[in-house]
Amino acid sequence: MNGAQDLGGTHGHGPVEPERNEPVFHAEWEKRAFALTLAMGMPGGWNIDMGRFTRENRPPGEYLAMSYYQIWFAALEQMSKERGLVADEEIDAGHSLHPPKPVKQTLSPGDVAKALYRGGPTERETNTAAKFKTGDKVRAKNINPLTHTRLPRYVRGHAGVIERVIGCHVFPDSNALGAGENPQWLYTVRFEACELWGADADPSVKVSVDAWEPYLEQA
Repeated sequence: MNGAQDLGGTHGHGPVEPERNEPVFHAEWEKRAFALTLAMGMPGGWNIDMGRFTRENRPPGEYLAMSYYQIWFAALEQMSKERGLVADEEIDAGHSLHPPKPVKQTLSPGDVAKALYRGGPTERETNTAAKFKTGDKVRAKNINPLTHTRLPRYVRGHAGVIERVIGCHVFPDSNALGAGENPQWLYTVRFEACELWGADADPSVKVSVDAWEPYLEQA
């Protein structure tokens, strides 16, 4: 979707200023927001792409005014409410007011380390051949979906070169909608800065983007 989260190549946000020795979390509540989002994915039944879509699918003014983990926590509340795991009055009260909804699975404290170590691999086996190979010239399609996509706006409509064939992976555009994994071939595509931002761009700069096959066409 064309939301406020897609900042690449846009103007007016000022320079990126890295924080020296930046901690992973700036406050204790951020740790809890992160941990709760991961833990609630089991009873809630959402996947990583659903979570991303819920975080980015906010009004631009609201999104840009919130910190990183404020966005995570707001999405956690929304996904939990959508699945009937919590009600507005319980969020306001800060504790449960109704009998818990039966769920298929939960993440117990003893399983946390194992679940985090295992992660959620997204590569899938396929019997289809990749459409492109390393060195092929391709163009990112000029798409403007209303739902989740991982194709940045600043590369849409621009030509690049296949740098690497990564494999067949879960397609986030369908996975975010609960429409199935629909695995697709994934590529690293290299774009010249001048192709993306015109003749005034630094000619020595190149940008590499991982893009699924449905995002690409022959250039």
